Amino acid sequence: MRREKRVGALAALVLMLNTAAHASGHGPVFAMATPTNAKGGWSVDWGVMGRVGDQNSGAMGRAMFTYGITEDVQVSFSAPAVFSSAALAPARLTSMMPGTADFEGIGAWRFHRQGTGVGRRFETTAYGGIVVPGSQRPAGMMGELRRTPGVYTALATGMASRSHYFWLGAGNVWFAERDGDRRPDVLSYSFVWGYRPPPWQKDYPHWDWRFFAELTGENAGRIRQAGHAMLGTGGHQIFVGPTVLGIYKNYAIQGGIQFPVFHDVGARHERERFRFAINLSYFF
Repeated sequence: MRREKRVGALAALVLMLNTAAHASGHGPVFAMATPTNAKGGWSVDWGVMGRVGDQNSGAMGRAMFTYGITEDVQVSFSAPAVFSSAALAPARLTSMMPGTADFEGIGAWRFHRQGTGVGRRFETTAYGGIVVPGSQRPAGMMGELRRTPGVYTALATGMASRSHYFWLGAGNVWFAERDGDRRPDVLSYSFVWGYRPPPWQKDYPHWDWRFFAELTGENAGRIRQAGHAMLGTGGHQIFVGPTVLGIYKNYAIQGGIQFPVFHDVGARHERERFRFAINLSYFF
């Protein structure tokens, strides 16, 4: 209970800091989406995310820098700071900033974009990047493994308009093996619907708000230690929950919470009760 209270207090603190931020693109919190930065545009994100289990909780912060090389190509780099860790099932948590103690560099290419009406477009974006383990180790068996780099790939497609948003996405994280130890692959997928009510469609000097209903799923393989696949590890989870995004000039704040609707993971992983994420961004 004390650890859960610390997680909640940390989330509240970040919410109070919203006067100095803006959100990571005009998209959802947990699910994969297609937006990229404008050509020559920089963005800085500060995120806090957490996972609350039956017995323990994990919380961390991440900073991410993103640069738009062209209107459809961008590169991002993110770095972690882990506050607490729990023996929960492996998970991506959010599409652009993972909930792990890894450094990550990602490139995004929006290779398909088609306008079908005023303010409406269909588009598809591919992601690929390198995952480099940091010095902080997670709780449980994952923290005992020899650390190796990994590769992240993902694909998102969907439609965005002035009022409605639909995105589908799928991604995978693969890690190299070292002396028989290997972190499990994590296959993730997501679906999101967003809505921006007409009364909320306002420009500066007003806030512009939209909300999302997000579904995310994760299917993790077994942990390999000393060349053996460990029983009681890996599994499949599905989470759903609401999120919100508010934009003010070149600042924004987004956050949300998700709860499990399907849980089938190994006995060595603690059951996850809910997860949350809050992100603050500034575009320049």
